[in-house]
Amino acid sequence: MSTIDNLHKEWRSLQPLKPEIQRRMDRQFMFDFNYNSNRLEGNTLTYGQTKLLLMFGKTEGEALFRDYEEMKAHNVGLEMMKRAACDKERPLSESFVRELNSTILAGDFYKTSNDGEYRYKIHTGVYKTRPNSVITPSGELFEYTSPEETPSMMADLISWYRDVEQKGELSVVTLAASFHFRYIRIHPFEDGNGRIARLLVNYILFRHAYPMIVIPSADRKNYLNVLGQCDKNTGIEPYKGANATMEQTKPLIDYIAAFVEKKMTLAIQLAKGEITTIEETKEENVGVNVGVNTGANVGVKEYIIEHIKAKPNISAKELSTLLQKTPRTIERHLKDLREQGILTRDGSDKTGYWKINY
Repeated sequence: MSTIDNLHKEWRSLQPLKPEIQRRMDRQFMFDFNYNSNRLEGNTLTYGQTKLLLMFGKTEGEALFRDYEEMKAHNVGLEMMKRAACDKERPLSESFVRELNSTILAGDFYKTSNDGEYRYKIHTGVYKTRPNSVITPSGELFEYTSPEETPSMMADLISWYRDVEQKGELSVVTLAASFHFRYIRIHPFEDGNGRIARLLVNYILFRHAYPMIVIPSADRKNYLNVLGQCDKNTGIEPYKGANATMEQTKPLIDYIAAFVEKKMTLAIQLAKGEITTIEETKEENVGVNVGVNTGANVGVKEYIIEHIKAKPNISAKELSTLLQKTPRTIERHLKDLREQGILTRDGSDKTGYWKINY
């Protein structure tokens, strides 16, 4: 944590950022966080569709209507979380967590059971009324806190957080990671728990003047493995998981710390003008220092393809604006993709469209 502490001091010394740098950083984070946090939970929107939706309000390509609605709602939740984190007079509360859940899920909706036998209503913003569980890789049923115990455990969690935050005995990263794990072991809502956990991690970071982080969807396997290791450390009893010690949650603390350290390094470079953008889903920024090997390589070419999937008639000029790259850079990548046979262009530059050949 000493490295993070030193980086944090340097980061604070660079505040406030130039308005243009702050806007660029905020916009990139908006795209990356909303896309990845929702993608981790199965949202079908591509990165290109996400950017078009959040930047222009457009819905291009094929995707579930609810996925569009939840992506927009999740962005509203992100802004709501940032405002709450900035309000130092307003401590974290259960009512805020419930409001955040209702916001990101865009109201009540119906889901179909896993066996397809029946439909049931998800009541957002209220604690669960039916048990929730997951099937572990070994095929075992892993139960979260029961509906009857959830209100008291959530009250204890919020009380614990307020007390520890006020005392200041834990590092901010340790507090954020510990809260994430304890919250997930309660799993208080019928849907949206993972997204709420990641929003509240960033609530804690942002509240204490740390750059917010993105857990890439490409790193899903490692993310779940880390949570699974913490589960093994605490055992299956929900109460023990909801009161996990720092030693038991160390795998998640180390995991979150790696992302915080890398993000802080990139943010400092951005503030100093050494880089022009932060792309947290690129391979070199995924799972740093935690033994991750995702095989992901989400660079400019991959983003170009994602945008073309969402809008086949997109122009090079639009790609330049969306990716914040020069027209010459976009043209060079398009040329490479055409020479590799990945892209072809049907029709003229003005009225034609792109075809993806794989």
